[in-house]
Amino acid sequence: MENSPDETGSLRTEEVRRVLDRLHDAARWDLLRFVGLAPRLAIGFLKRKDRSEILTPSVMRNAFIPVSRESGMLLYLTARAIRATCIVEFGTSFGISTLYLAAAVRDNGGGVVIGTEIEASKHERAVANLREAGLGDLVEVRLGDALQTLKDVPDPIDLVFLDGWKGLYLPVLELLKPKLRAGGIVLADNILDFKKALRPYVEYMQSGQNGFESTTLSVAGGVEYSYCRG
Repeated sequence: MENSPDETGSLRTEEVRRVLDRLHDAARWDLLRFVGLAPRLAIGFLKRKDRSEILTPSVMRNAFIPVSRESGMLLYLTARAIRATCIVEFGTSFGISTLYLAAAVRDNGGGVVIGTEIEASKHERAVANLREAGLGDLVEVRLGDALQTLKDVPDPIDLVFLDGWKGLYLPVLELLKPKLRAGGIVLADNILDFKKALRPYVEYMQSGQNGFESTTLSVAGGVEYSYCRG
């Protein structure tokens, strides 16, 4: 008898592995892209700007800025552990993180990953990558400003992944929080890479006063792992 996705694990299928390998390999060129941005970064730092103020979405339209394989597995395993069937992702980019999340949803028996991406070229490529991996039927990537595109997501939300514009982490969280179920998880990327910009977010999540228990994991550029008390 043929194995179901849950028995084999969707991340192990040839389609998904092929797309993830291609995208992770392509993302290695981000280093050269950042070298080209060195003058812009230097001028911005001299003006005491944070990296998130310098590296705007339009400037980074060709950069992958992906989750690492380690962070991707954290997404997948967390979604599997809580049996997530409704996941919301802020900052889809080319869809690397979305592939891990969609694979988990498939292995959980089905559901939806709702992503959002402000750059049209990235949105188009993300949709194509998900389709190529055979996971497109589980994902809806919305094009536009996250504060608009995520207004009408269904509830309850099991898992939220924040990996877009750093100044929007808190506004997006506040938008989604009423629909996040008790026991739901919020994962936020680049916490250590963007300490200054994300300090208000970390303080909010770790204060103990806003309905969350939270800690910073030293995974790749830092991941804030937060549990919703409800």
